[in-house]
Amino acid sequence: MRRGTRLVIASHNEGKVREIADLLAPFGVEAVSAGKLGLPEPEETGDSFVENARLKAAAAARDSRLPALADDSGLEVKALGGAPGIHSARWGGAARDFGLAMERVHRELAAAHAKDSTANFTCALALASPDGKSEVFEGKVFGTLTWPPRGARGFGYDPIFVPEGYKQTFGEMEPSLKDSISHRARAFEKLMLAAYDHD
Repeated sequence: MRRGTRLVIASHNEGKVREIADLLAPFGVEAVSAGKLGLPEPEETGDSFVENARLKAAAAARDSRLPALADDSGLEVKALGGAPGIHSARWGGAARDFGLAMERVHRELAAAHAKDSTANFTCALALASPDGKSEVFEGKVFGTLTWPPRGARGFGYDPIFVPEGYKQTFGEMEPSLKDSISHRARAFEKLMLAAYDHD
């Protein structure tokens, strides 16, 4: 993670790649996406964010022969027993349409007559080297869900999530503000602390 390091972002989700690249930029790390390198997307067979992040990072590091950083993240809704969780992208169907995914969250909360709208985003960031070693760092941000969706910034479930202490959804926020308080930022902070501890 030193300046000049070329790091593969093990994702084909350009929203995630952009956010991670922005977090890495101040450290002089060059981020390149798995999609741009033509790397295949491994099947996410883990049963947790940590397992899936580790699986994706290890595959990208092995295939590219470069260190790789993978993110596995999603929305956990308390009234839905933590769903959609690791299946967050799949709730949008084969096309990963998050408009449909947000509608499903709203529909299932209505069907459950849920009065509790609390939710959190969880992010697991796995850093892997080509020799197979990896470390994983997890971050969470808590808040509430709102309907209808608000804002066209961000990606995924951002337009229905209002973080604690704010009135705007992640979809309405300036990207720099979201980047400073998000689940991804919190996981990244732990990763960088560990990187510096190792120096």
